[in-house]
Amino acid sequence: MVHAYDVIVVGARCAGSPLAMLLARLGHRVLVVDRATFPSDTVSTHLVHPPGVAALKRWGLLDRITATGCPPIGRYSFDFGPLTLAGAPGTAYSPHAYAPRRTVLDKILVDAAAEAGAEVREAFTVEEVRAGTGPLSEIRGRDPGGSPVVERARVVVGADGRNSVVAKAVRPRQYHERPPLTCGYYSYWSNLPMDGTFEIYSRPGRGWAACPTNDDLTMLIGGWPYAELAEHRNDIEGALQRTFELEPAFADRLRGATRETRFVGTSVPNYFRTPYGPGWALVGDAGYNRDFITAQGITDAFHDAELCAGALDEALGGKRPYDEAMDGYRSARDDRALPMYEMTAQIAALEPPDSQTIQLVTAMRGDQEAMDAFARVNSGATSPAEFFAPENVGRILSQAQPPP
Repeated sequence: MVHAYDVIVVGARCAGSPLAMLLARLGHRVLVVDRATFPSDTVSTHLVHPPGVAALKRWGLLDRITATGCPPIGRYSFDFGPLTLAGAPGTAYSPHAYAPRRTVLDKILVDAAAEAGAEVREAFTVEEVRAGTGPLSEIRGRDPGGSPVVERARVVVGADGRNSVVAKAVRPRQYHERPPLTCGYYSYWSNLPMDGTFEIYSRPGRGWAACPTNDDLTMLIGGWPYAELAEHRNDIEGALQRTFELEPAFADRLRGATRETRFVGTSVPNYFRTPYGPGWALVGDAGYNRDFITAQGITDAFHDAELCAGALDEALGGKRPYDEAMDGYRSARDDRALPMYEMTAQIAALEPPDSQTIQLVTAMRGDQEAMDAFARVNSGATSPAEFFAPENVGRILSQAQPPP
């Protein structure tokens, strides 16, 4: 039996379930499918920056995150070697970040979509997508028992990551492309206290970070340029240990901790994809991806879900023509994402800072207002375009305190 939905969402994690939830709350008939079952894990940088936490709060889901015991993160520290900057990454409305395990976060999001009235089908394999050739788009796949299934909707949305089956079917234009820049590996550690801080360490050619997560564990990730992928592939643990030794105080702390899981790693391409066309749309990593070094993936997925839900609601309800509404989604997404995309690429180069950067970082030391602003730009609460505007940089430099 073939049904007809307003929207079918392929992919039920950080972009797909919020989109399905928001559309269902607006009264649309939504089906969301995923090949996974929940709870389940996936490769992730974990961090939900304060703007993403603000979305969870708007959706009425933040209490569910805090109820899991995931600790709040109210401070970001940036260790550059010669000096460390530390500041508050959020706003009065959303002061904290959280780094929940994906087994926790994704299950909460999937359940919220179902509670909103979306139909959720887990362990569903999408084999084919047909969009833009008629009044309804179509997915063909198999249910958990292997039986063939066909479903149709006015719009099929790909929320299934950078290897999106929807994107492969519709072949959107890619732009602002960059090759993979870094490769990173993470694992979970016990007895590595974090004191409510997300710690970032930057050294020429190396970077690592640590943040607290569920079950009194710390997620620790480290990496190096993509060009060195093959060089270290057979000794990930040794290469990471040598990386951590670049900051002896951190290495000493780590010696008192225990690694509880194997290392998981990845490297990713960088791109924007046109996120809509006749009968289809893309959200999250399916439509836009950046290096993981700034940990923006989950927060970006939440923003995409809200923007896409608003545009689809206008189009499906006849408030605006489809192309006009969805081009507004594309424009809003790109305007917000591009400055962070460019900053992420600069950070992911892992190159020694130039003289201007050294001057700015040095000027911020001891200026709590400037350090808070620097934390907010790294969390996405403030646009890099605003923070690095000449007048703002000039103000920070003019107020710099002489070194001790």
